[in-house]
Amino acid sequence: MTPEMEVRRMRISIVSEHASPLATLGGTDAGGQNVHVAELSARLAGLGHQVTVYTRRDDPVSPERTRTPSGFDVVRVAAGPPRQLPKDELLPYMGEFSRHLAACWAAEPPDIAHAHFWMSGLATLLAAYGGGVPVVQTFHALGVVKRRHQGQRDCSPGERISVERVIGSRVDGVLATCSDEVFELARMGVPRRRVSIVPCGVDLDAFTPEGSVAPRGARHRLLAVGRLVRRKGFDLAIAALHDIPDAELVIVGGVPADRLAAEPEANWLLRQARRVGVADRVRLVGQVGHAEMPALLRSADVVVCSPWYEPFGIVPLEAMACGVPVVATAVGGLTDTVVDGVTGVHVPPLRPHALHRAVRALLADPIRRRALGASGRDRVCSRYSWDRVAAETLRVYYRVIAQRRRVVAGDRRTAGER
Repeated sequence: MTPEMEVRRMRISIVSEHASPLATLGGTDAGGQNVHVAELSARLAGLGHQVTVYTRRDDPVSPERTRTPSGFDVVRVAAGPPRQLPKDELLPYMGEFSRHLAACWAAEPPDIAHAHFWMSGLATLLAAYGGGVPVVQTFHALGVVKRRHQGQRDCSPGERISVERVIGSRVDGVLATCSDEVFELARMGVPRRRVSIVPCGVDLDAFTPEGSVAPRGARHRLLAVGRLVRRKGFDLAIAALHDIPDAELVIVGGVPADRLAAEPEANWLLRQARRVGVADRVRLVGQVGHAEMPALLRSADVVVCSPWYEPFGIVPLEAMACGVPVVATAVGGLTDTVVDGVTGVHVPPLRPHALHRAVRALLADPIRRRALGASGRDRVCSRYSWDRVAAETLRVYYRVIAQRRRVVAGDRRTAGER
């Protein structure tokens, strides 16, 4: 990277078809990707870059373009009906989405386009085709991994895996969020030289060990956070609670609290709690605003992350930033973020007895909990700040742009020789 490129201000288009940076977190399709897009866009804009996020319009009344307080723009693209739809139903509208992008970029082409999730990658490649706009891709999750772990429960479009392979082979660069994803991309045939590891980050100003603490009782508190989908493994945490009689489990996520009674997954989890005999110690609080999360995390003795698989997982970072130890299944990105025996404890996936043993040991050892929490804070400060994530992302952008220029220059020389 040359010094000239380091100071150059760019027009950056970020494409996130279902995960709007303006969405309320905790819904079925609103989680870590929304945070990633919002925080990365804010940091890039703060460095002086002109950042525009393109997301699908999911309501009929919001303005087409919104300037956020962080200094980046969000453009709502008319693609399909203007209402909320499950992300797995959006593929038929990606042609319309890409045509809108192409029209915008024809008038003012960005220096680089960064697609988030596979359908965004498809729309971005179609829009950028022939226009000279370099494209980088963050998948956030891979269809082949989802299919492996969910089997018949995987409701992704059948084309997903093949489309992801095409995207990986066509984009100028892929930003993997963890080392496990690098191996999966290699199995898909994506050249290693095209892949860079750039993780998700955490807001170190909001998530701190110091600050307000949510009210709690005398029992030990276990906290589990995430969208109420089966793969998050909340039922495993419920099963583990059976043999920890002096603890409660608070589950955060899903729809707002006043709608939990009609939420099928919430009702299924409550049935599991009754079956195990811990219904009096399991509390579902529903969707919680991002600003309220630090206080809730600080109220926990241990944060439990027990998914079957997890492409990355921002919750462990937020817990560690608050100085709270994490017990996590050793899957996906959790093997990178949580250092076993240093910032938390790893357990095998789908093993509630192993989860129970790890949690119970930590609850019995407050000195170890404090040590793990302090190490977790040190780790996120050194590795997972959004400023560092933005800087690493920019390095990929600059490298991709430079490579594209070298290719174009070589093509011109070759054409001149002819």
